[in-house]
Amino acid sequence: MLLNFKQSGLDQKSAKTVFLIHGLFGSLENLNVIARALEANFNVINVDLRNHGRSFKSDDMDYQFMAQDIINLINHLGLESVTLVGHSMGGKVAMQVAMLDEQKVTKLVVLDIAPVAYHPRHDSIIAALNQVSLHEPNSRSEADKVMAEHIDELGVRQFLLKSLAKNDSGKLEWRFNLSVIEKNYSKIIANIDTPRTCLCDTLFIKGNNSDYILPEHKNAIVGAFTKARAKVIQGAGHWLHAEKPEAVNRSIIDFIQ
Repeated sequence: MLLNFKQSGLDQKSAKTVFLIHGLFGSLENLNVIARALEANFNVINVDLRNHGRSFKSDDMDYQFMAQDIINLINHLGLESVTLVGHSMGGKVAMQVAMLDEQKVTKLVVLDIAPVAYHPRHDSIIAALNQVSLHEPNSRSEADKVMAEHIDELGVRQFLLKSLAKNDSGKLEWRFNLSVIEKNYSKIIANIDTPRTCLCDTLFIKGNNSDYILPEHKNAIVGAFTKARAKVIQGAGHWLHAEKPEAVNRSIIDFIQ
């Protein structure tokens, strides 16, 4: 099965192709701010990862499976190589693609994630999402009130609510496959498989206020991606592309042109 995707920008026959890969609980719409900045000079492919957005559902969900989904789509589109841009979990997927098939990756941009295992940090979010499902709200505002009991940050709730949509029966439900994500959460926070060193040109972009990339992650990054460079976006946290879009877009464009 192929991932759901949206294509924009220039024709792939005349331009380099850039894949944009969203993070956990997201969808292809999340990186539209980057897509719009790239469309003038690139063929842009936004994807919904498995169990997210309008892509297929599957009980299998780890970085090997998610990376192979991307490779399958690259092959389906007849592309020899692409640039990958991934945020958070999508950054790990992009890194795993490079580890599986480096020849398909021209350049790699990783937004605020490292090739390391992380401690659980989504317990309150998962609890909030489950409560919304149990409550069966009639509107997003009603769902927001339920979520506010578990999640203080309005921005996080607004991000999650983008994936709350009406199903064929007219009831609101999450577009992501919450039960499978919860079941496979330990695999999502685990490290990618790094059987070798990847030699592709790689840029890690970190939000200055984020704790997803820390000094102690440097050895893991350089050990897996020898040609890695780093860029820090001041005044931004983990959602750096939403908080500082111009700075993030400029960093990406300067690197991949």
